[in-house]
Amino acid sequence: MIHTLAFYLFAAMVIASGALVVLSRNPVHSVLWLILAFFNAAGLMILVGAELIAMLLVIVYVGAVAVLFLFVVMMLNIDFAELRAGFVKNAPLGVAVAVILLAELVLGIGAYRVGAMPLGTPDGAAAPLLGESNIENIGALLYSRYLFLFETAGIILLVAMIGAIVLTHRESRAARGHQNISKQNSRRPEDATVNASPEVGKGIEL
Repeated sequence: MIHTLAFYLFAAMVIASGALVVLSRNPVHSVLWLILAFFNAAGLMILVGAELIAMLLVIVYVGAVAVLFLFVVMMLNIDFAELRAGFVKNAPLGVAVAVILLAELVLGIGAYRVGAMPLGTPDGAAAPLLGESNIENIGALLYSRYLFLFETAGIILLVAMIGAIVLTHRESRAARGHQNISKQNSRRPEDATVNASPEVGKGIEL
């Protein structure tokens, strides 16, 4: 009984939070509703025994992605009048995308009811470990059979992170206020000031 009540509670909160993400006029409020939706989705994952996915939803999506969205939205100077005008302008495109997604969802549900696709005979290499938790089974499979793919994905993400840092961290030598520390340290005291007697109306050449 408690599982049924918890399922309906989490499911209702996910649906309500998802609707408020779209309907909220303030982008900051939309991100906060998105965080609430993630938390309730994590509760649903715990109910079905997928505690690893629930942990990833809280740590990765809430702890990193959603908080990053929140900081970005709060730091941007958003013109809400222009945002509403863009929403009205792009409303037909949004409706078309929603219709396409709905058609794909209906098609997917119909294909699921017809029957699963034959994907081959399992060889037993991915058999679960008896008496172990869901996280331990996923870890054993990830670090044994898919170890090379897992490390390759990590290298790709590392290269992407380094590339983003290199592209965004460009020093402008011609920027105003740029200091050459070595040149300042090697400057002699007698060269620090220059006594000049300019003629009237001619000024000083630097």
